[in-house]
Amino acid sequence: MKLGIIRCMQTEDYCPGTADFKAVREKTGAFAEVGEEIEIIGFINCGGCPGKKAVLRVRELVKRGADTIAFASCIHKGTPIGYPCPFAKKMQQLVAADLGADITYLEYTH
Repeated sequence: MKLGIIRCMQTEDYCPGTADFKAVREKTGAFAEVGEEIEIIGFINCGGCPGKKAVLRVRELVKRGADTIAFASCIHKGTPIGYPCPFAKKMQQLVAADLGADITYLEYTH
């Protein structure tokens, strides 16, 4: 798996991504069933609310080799600040519509 992770720009001050990287390394959370090696291609934020830049940023991750895009737990679950992104579903729909079914999408990381 070649993984690109999109995270919430609003949580960058609170979270350096440690739990995301740990979940990948230890194959827990969204990666628990992954039987192959996971290579992180990139870790980037959505570009800020309302997440319109996510499409361009995910395109770049795919261009650089990602075949799987994970929306970090801060987006759908709101960790660590307890506030899920109100644009999460729309952002994921736009990304999937742009990149299509050749890419695997994960709704969380840990």
